[in-house]
Amino acid sequence: MTGSAGRADARRNRDKILAAARGMLGTDGGSLAMESLAREAGVGVGTLYRHFPNREALIEAIYAAELDDITTSAAELLEHHPPEVALRLWMDRYAAFTATKRGMLDTLRGSFAAGRIAPHTRERVTAAFRTILESGVRAGTLRADVNPEDATTLLHGVFLATVDGDVPERSHRLLDLIADAVRAPGVTRGEPDPG
Repeated sequence: MTGSAGRADARRNRDKILAAARGMLGTDGGSLAMESLAREAGVGVGTLYRHFPNREALIEAIYAAELDDITTSAAELLEHHPPEVALRLWMDRYAAFTATKRGMLDTLRGSFAAGRIAPHTRERVTAAFRTILESGVRAGTLRADVNPEDATTLLHGVFLATVDGDVPERSHRLLDLIADAVRAPGVTRGEPDPG
């Protein structure tokens, strides 16, 4: 295989492994057995370990991919929805990210402590929130007096308050309250466009 074809094939395999691992985190309680993951991704165990020499490297890559998704999704949502709707949809995505991160927490703590992952999650999440908020302020649908750092703190509070055993409906209600608090006076709760 030539250099560029080999690199493209390696990239596809890495992407398949990450996609399978991200899916397994939501269904198997975060155990991520490496052999099962290789089967799920449709790659050999050797290929899996070539990309991710241990479970920690895999968890770190999943975390980075999830964080990239949540932080880039703000602009993508604004392309298809009014800011107040984009904000609520983004908060749901952030809630899913936080739930996924819980399954990786023990490993991530070690990675943060070892300096393998820079702890910039909050700053990146706040920047994504700010992107949506500023768009809503320009549109007149979100309040101009909301501090994005304060709003991010509220989101973290919701996620801390709804750990283990709390039903998703409670988290949904609390996120609705935040969305209502950020919406400009007189603006009604919007719904996502069906298509």
